[in-house]
Amino acid sequence: MDTALLIEKLNQNHALTKSEALQLIREGAEYKDKLFALAQRAAQQSFGRNIFVRGLIEFTNYCKNDCYYCGIRRSNKNAARYRLTRDEILECCRAGYALGFRTFVLQGGEDYTYSGDDIAAIVRAIKQQHPDCAVTLSIGERSRETYKLWKEAGADRYLLRHETADFNHYAMLHPAELSAANRQSCLYTLKELGYQAGAGFMVGSPYQTAENLADDLMFLQKLRPQMIGIGPFIPHHDTPFKDEPAGSVELTLVLLAILRLLFPHVLLPATTALGTLCPGGRVLGIKAGANVIMPNLSPQNVRGKYLLYDNKLHSGAEAAEALELLKKEVAGIGYKIVAARGDYTEESWTQG
Repeated sequence: MDTALLIEKLNQNHALTKSEALQLIREGAEYKDKLFALAQRAAQQSFGRNIFVRGLIEFTNYCKNDCYYCGIRRSNKNAARYRLTRDEILECCRAGYALGFRTFVLQGGEDYTYSGDDIAAIVRAIKQQHPDCAVTLSIGERSRETYKLWKEAGADRYLLRHETADFNHYAMLHPAELSAANRQSCLYTLKELGYQAGAGFMVGSPYQTAENLADDLMFLQKLRPQMIGIGPFIPHHDTPFKDEPAGSVELTLVLLAILRLLFPHVLLPATTALGTLCPGGRVLGIKAGANVIMPNLSPQNVRGKYLLYDNKLHSGAEAAEALELLKKEVAGIGYKIVAARGDYTEESWTQG
């Protein structure tokens, strides 16, 4: 099928076969203006011109895992490690609430110094102090029992990027003790437990092929997550992939647009990695169909230590304190930041 017609079909049917996905991945850049225009329209039909913000609290950069691409992998002896206390996390939330944030994202490495009960207590405390807010966790693979404990404590959402749907490709990016099968199983468990679940993948990770990306789109169509986070691969100087090239900003934007047309109601961030590789990357993400931005609420003295990749942004419009700057950037392209939880819904979002 002609690619332009395929894009129209995707816009109408919100579905792709693997061969169609491959065609769009390989040829979509030639039709990016059409893709971006349709993706923006789809996002506006679901969310108006509203952009949701999440306050990101990176509360620990200790991690038991040794993923080959990640700057906080356990083998990186040069990482300046830190952990936030419960009180420090709650102070981040109080500051964020005053700024207008109504979702807090607790993100960290897989740090078992925080027990399941510790995380549950932190979630309960946040919900007690801010009952009108959503709590999102992004702290890796845990047992069903632990996920259930956190859900019962009040956690609303969980972010767990699947990284790559292809089992062989996954094994090229991770040590043997980690598996794509377990990663994907965790995502299905999170959905079964009632979380708004988020998956996602890196664009341009080492050894990645167009077929791998098509498999990612197939996996997401099967999983049907409420959130999808993608961003370009960026190397870190203290990892085995330090000399690998970064992923393509253009391909990341094309994939954002494809995802918006596949999933018109999904919560789709314009990620920090996009902004790191490309000045104004967040705005370009919105123009490609994204509707979520996650400024950094972590304490100033640790923001430069949560380095998953080199040159990670944590100041300027990336900083929660600079929300007014972010509002101006977004207003410059005709959108507005809204103070709301911004939950996933199959219905159009009309508030604000």
